[in-house]
This record gives sequence, structure tokens and C-alpha cells, in this order.
Amino acid sequence: MKKKHLLWSLAVFLLIFMSACGEKSKEDVISSLEDKVEEMSGYKAQAKMELKTGEDVQSYEIGVWHQKNDMYRVELNNPSSEKGNQIILKNKEGVFVLTPALNKSFKFQSEWPDNSSQPYLFASLVKDVVNDQESEFKQTDNHYVFTTKTNYQSNNNLPYQEITFSKDTLKPVMVKVMDKDYQSLVEISFSSFEFDPEFAEDDFDTQKNLTSSVMNVPAMANSEEEETLEVLYPVNLPEGTSLAEEKKTEFENGTRVILTYEGDKSFTLIQEQYQSYPTSITSPVNVQGSPISLGATVGVMTEESVEWSKDNTRFYLASKDLTREEMIEVASSVEGKGIK
Repeated sequence: MKKKHLLWSLAVFLLIFMSACGEKSKEDVISSLEDKVEEMSGYKAQAKMELKTGEDVQSYEIGVWHQKNDMYRVELNNPSSEKGNQIILKNKEGVFVLTPALNKSFKFQSEWPDNSSQPYLFASLVKDVVNDQESEFKQTDNHYVFTTKTNYQSNNNLPYQEITFSKDTLKPVMVKVMDKDYQSLVEISFSSFEFDPEFAEDDFDTQKNLTSSVMNVPAMANSEEEETLEVLYPVNLPEGTSLAEEKKTEFENGTRVILTYEGDKSFTLIQEQYQSYPTSITSPVNVQGSPISLGATVGVMTEESVEWSKDNTRFYLASKDLTREEMIEVASSVEGKGIK
């Protein structure tokens, strides 16, 4: 009898000891993440994003600032390019996509970032964890790891993600966005993450962000060093659609190429490479809709078109035949050299 009592006491002791050692249930961790979102005043983060969706792996740097309530600044930068950056900004005036290299900005009245998964925003990651009641959970010595469904309304090809949080601080460490076969196509690794930082009063001011970014854009090459326009073609084409015409012209600030694709799903793709920057900062163009993620850049979408910029090149895709999802798929695949 004493032996049974001793074994029972030992089992209770082990349970208490394991609990004291920090072993938390999935529900405990989710509750802690929700509390962190509510308690924090904001954060600043730096991350590296790698895209494995094309022929080559593309790397980008991301800087994120968030201040409660609803103030966001996300800067996307290609470290291998000297052609400037792109900023997604949300403040009391609305949501903006700023392209300093082209002195251009778009303004949205939208629910971004709450209307879709955002793999580099802390609250969005926590929201995806909370919303997926079937998510998988595991923990290592230093991390909590969740595998959840995503909520990319414009991209059904990335249905899953693996999110790794630090055990000690609950800061995000790594996010892997995966296809239907759980192959990682987008990876975001956080190099720094600071909760409750200090912000200047005008850190989220639209004009300040556009103007200061324009000043940091390197000067274009002179006429003797001008680059030849490298025409890029979409890799993913609707079945039965092919390139019918390619036309090259010059405009005030550079070179324009018009690609006409014909078939059951016809469309036109325009790309303009700038050899000189527009001389003045224009007022924001009001757009109905939301910013659209195209992987390495953010697009501006209307009912029958999508526009985006990469380095010093502006792209514009227009179609009456393509669905919204098809337009995004075609636009996201514009990277092929010599693929017609």
C-alpha cells in the first residue's frame, strides 16, 4: 500500500515539475500570443525574405514599423539593386503604396492588413494561428512552432505556413509559406524584433516617407551608361494564350515595350524602364481596392488591370478576359527572360 502511495506521489511530483519547467499546451501558447498583441504598444522589425517561386531564389530586405492603433510602415528593398525601394504605409489618412524611384504614390481606402495573411506582420501571424483550430503545434528547446492555413484571398497556391516563435519572448523568428505539397516557396527570417519601441510623431506621415525616400534614391546613370531595357515575359500563361506582338517605343523618361498576348484569355502587358526620374512628386492616385502582394513587390489592382513597379521599371497588365486570380498569377510570374 505504501509503495502504491509512493508511486502516486512521484507521478504527481513529475507532473508539477514538468509544468514548472515551462512545458505549455497549445492553448496556453495561443493565449499568451493573444495577450502579447493586446498588451504591446507596437514594434520595429527587420527581416529577410527569400522567394523560391521562379527560376532563381530572390532575396529582399523588409523593415516593419507598427504603432497602435493601425499605423504601419513596411519597406521592401532589393539589396542587389540600387534602384530604390517600395513602402506600404497605413495612417489615419488611409493606405498608401509609395514608389519613390518613380515619384509615385497610390492611396487606398481598404482594410489592409486585416483582410489577408501578412507573413511579416506579428498580429497577422497570431490571427492566423488563432483562426485555425486544426493547426499543428510542436515545441523545441527554444521555440514554439505552428503549422496553419493561410488566408491569401488572391493566391490559392500558398495555402499553408509554418510560423516559429521564440519561447522566451514570443517574437517571430521564421515564417515559411508553403504550397499544397508543403514545399516552402517564401521564407521570412527575422534578424531583429523590438516590442514597444519609441516612435517620432511624424514617422508615419505620408509626405515625409515619400520625400525622404526620394532623396535616398540613387541617381540614374548618365546617357553614356544607360542600360538597355531587358524585356521580361510572364512564365505562367493561360492555356491557349501566346505572345502575338511585341512593340518598343521611347517616351519622355525612358523606354516602353508593349506585349500583346492573344487567345481565349488575351491581355496586354506594358513595361516602362526609366532612364530619368520624373521631376516632381505627384499627388496620390486614389484607387478602389486593396494593395495586392505579388511576392517581391506590391501591386495596385483595379477591376481589369494591375500595376506594379520593380527596380526602375513600371509594369501595367490589362485584360477583360482574365479573372482577378489569373491576373495576379500572370503578374507574379513576370520574370522570364526570353520566355515568349
